[in-house]
Amino acid sequence: MKKLIFGFIFWGALVSAQQVQRLTLSEAISHALEHKAEAEKARLDIRKGDAQIAEVRSNALPNLSFNSNTSYNPLLQETVLPGEMFGAPGQQVKVAFGQKWTSSNMVQLTQVLFNQSVFTGLKAARSTKEFYILNAALTEEQIIEKVANAYFQVYQAEQMLDNAKNNLAITTQTIKIIEGLYDAGLARKIDLDRTVVARNNVNSGVHQLENTLDLAENTLKFMIGMPMNQEIELPEQTFDPAVLPDRTVNFDDRTEIKLMDKQLELLQWQKKATIAEYYPTAALSANYGFLGQGENMPWWNGRENGVFWSDLASIGLNIRIPIFNGFATKSRVELNQIEIEKAEADLRETYLGLDLSHKNALVQLDNNMTMITTQEGNVDLAEQVLANTRSNYQHGLATLNDILDAERDLTEAKNNLTKAKLDYKLAEINLLKSQGKLRTLNENN
Repeated sequence: MKKLIFGFIFWGALVSAQQVQRLTLSEAISHALEHKAEAEKARLDIRKGDAQIAEVRSNALPNLSFNSNTSYNPLLQETVLPGEMFGAPGQQVKVAFGQKWTSSNMVQLTQVLFNQSVFTGLKAARSTKEFYILNAALTEEQIIEKVANAYFQVYQAEQMLDNAKNNLAITTQTIKIIEGLYDAGLARKIDLDRTVVARNNVNSGVHQLENTLDLAENTLKFMIGMPMNQEIELPEQTFDPAVLPDRTVNFDDRTEIKLMDKQLELLQWQKKATIAEYYPTAALSANYGFLGQGENMPWWNGRENGVFWSDLASIGLNIRIPIFNGFATKSRVELNQIEIEKAEADLRETYLGLDLSHKNALVQLDNNMTMITTQEGNVDLAEQVLANTRSNYQHGLATLNDILDAERDLTEAKNNLTKAKLDYKLAEINLLKSQGKLRTLNENN
């Protein structure tokens, strides 16, 4: 009975794991943004930015510490003094200074009053967090692009498989026609054998495309962080191309540009932090504590045991004014400026690259739409040619080669149509990327 119960539990878990999940593009993207390591690490970087801000802010806050130092002096240092000091003229007297035990316990408070580097670093830390936020957004957009490409690759594999299955059905139908003609003595045995060979080749292609589909689905599952044993299916209607009404672009909205602007800002803050080395610094310090001295361990002894305690306190103002450091700061400022100019050059180059990508995406989109229209016409024409060729073959006006060629032409036309649709979708993704609107794939599907 226990084995039977465990068997039912295992069978139920297996059935649950094999349930097919219908996956839209929006759901695939959402799953990837939630489960992929890249997205998770980008979110952790945002938390890292908060920690960096807190770390820099701590330099501007009061610093309170407690220091305790207890030491035992088995041999006290002796100093030779004139005997007149002790009523022994003409003699030298050795005097030991200090006590066998000393214990110093001090509370210290320090507060920065002015330090330009600290103030500049705090502003730079806030910019660093903003940089991490933008970098997380860019990472998500890159994930969206990869998922969308993998998603439509699955569609292409599915469509290619359907085309191959349709071709197999067409070839099987041709075999039935030739079998009928052969039985009636109107076709040759070699024609029947050749169509059977053609069907076997098409059937082999079907199995290969089934493997291709499995590979494409596994790639998609990896891209979105889904277990490989999870079965998925994709809705058919989302593969149909749709002309995008809005083809305008504003490159300032691109996350890449915002990220580079923020990098440039960070470099400028770095330069300001270096310039801050020219500024003086001022800090306040205060100390209060107790000092214990005597022949015994001071911690638990007092005057009655030969240990004497006294308190002490001090307040100080520390001012540092830089005067000359061999032009080291000047050199670092120059290095910072060089990095800023290099970043500005990269920014200009990025603008040009984005403009090129946008123009190319528009051209590819229009070309692929034209190609889709052309291939749709080719598919219709190929179907008509195949039907006419079959009819002509039955009346002795066409050869078997004509039929096989017509079948291959129809399959090729369907595959070309499938590829044109995929190319259109990929061009559509490139256009959305060039417009900075990749997130609409997650919102509108």
